[in-house]
Amino acid sequence: MLPQLQFRDAFWCRDFTAHTGYEVLLQRLLDGRKMCKDVEELLRQRAQAEERYGKELVQIARKAGGQTEINSLRASFDSLKQQMENVGSSHIQLALALREELRSLEEFRERQKEQRKKYEAVMDRVQKTKLSLYKKAMDSKKSYEQKCRDADDAEQAFERISTNGPQKQVEKSQNKAKQCKDSAMEAERVYRQNIEQLEKVRGEWEQEHRTSCEAFQLQEFDRLTVLRNSMWVHCNQLSLQCVKDDELYEEVRVTLEGCSVEADIDGFIHAKSTGTEPPGEGPPAFLLVPRFSGLLHGSPKTTSLAASAASTETLTPTPEQNEIVYSTIAVKEAPGPPTLPAQGYRVLYDYTAQNSDELSISAGDILEVILEGEDGWWTVERNGQRGFVPGSYLEKL
Repeated sequence: MLPQLQFRDAFWCRDFTAHTGYEVLLQRLLDGRKMCKDVEELLRQRAQAEERYGKELVQIARKAGGQTEINSLRASFDSLKQQMENVGSSHIQLALALREELRSLEEFRERQKEQRKKYEAVMDRVQKTKLSLYKKAMDSKKSYEQKCRDADDAEQAFERISTNGPQKQVEKSQNKAKQCKDSAMEAERVYRQNIEQLEKVRGEWEQEHRTSCEAFQLQEFDRLTVLRNSMWVHCNQLSLQCVKDDELYEEVRVTLEGCSVEADIDGFIHAKSTGTEPPGEGPPAFLLVPRFSGLLHGSPKTTSLAASAASTETLTPTPEQNEIVYSTIAVKEAPGPPTLPAQGYRVLYDYTAQNSDELSISAGDILEVILEGEDGWWTVERNGQRGFVPGSYLEKL
């Protein structure tokens, strides 16, 4: 495995006054800070989305109806509403967890900013000092070089004049050469002093540069680790939320497994049943014409009653029976239909006689029809007994 590369070994410049390596590192830290903000913004928006989604789910669940349903389907729907509300609440809790992670990232970013600012301040100070001393050293170097040239020129002039020049000029030239030499020596001293100071500051700057590089690399390592872990935690939170949602919806599926269509139908019948028998087979009773309405209209049934009064006692009403009695009114009876020859009919529906003039019959009985009344009541005979029955209850053989 290759050794880990280090910032302190990779961001130097050959130009003594350039700080390109440091600037590259500083820009990297600033880019990393922006990346932290981008991750924070992602978490912030996701938290807002989770909160909106959760609140909308809760609102949907609470506003859902279903009160008209009954039995197991009602229980399943109530379970769905309850679990939907629980899912919404869990997403709201997820939003809170995301905001907590967001807060920790913001605090981490601010801590890194404070640490970086400390190293920036130190580096700015030593870099400015280094540049200032470098400029001062370069100026003293130029001055020293110029003083040396002046001293050399004065020394050469003194040598030329000293051989054949006047004594006064020789002395003057000698003094000038001495002054130039002294100035050169002073310039050399200043130059050496500035070089020593610059070297001292250079060593300090170099050490601070190494320290800053190490600190910046540690910051970058921490930032990458924190962001990686934050995204990992974020994915785990979303995965756990999916599992939690599925567990809650599984509760609904369990309820739905117990939902029985047949049982719901049976339950509705047991709870809301209005009766187990129809009102009666055959035509509704209210469609039958009252049996004694023929007294006022001269119906054929009345005529047949008068004609057969002598032949059967069962058709003769007695005063003791609870029947309707009308006052004697002269009514001109219309001629009834001719009596037909007896014909065989089968009884379709059961009928129970309501009074002595009627005949009780059962489905399947074979009767002979004596007279078909227009009011729907027919005169029939069975085993020597005569009476009235509903004609719609009979079927011709």
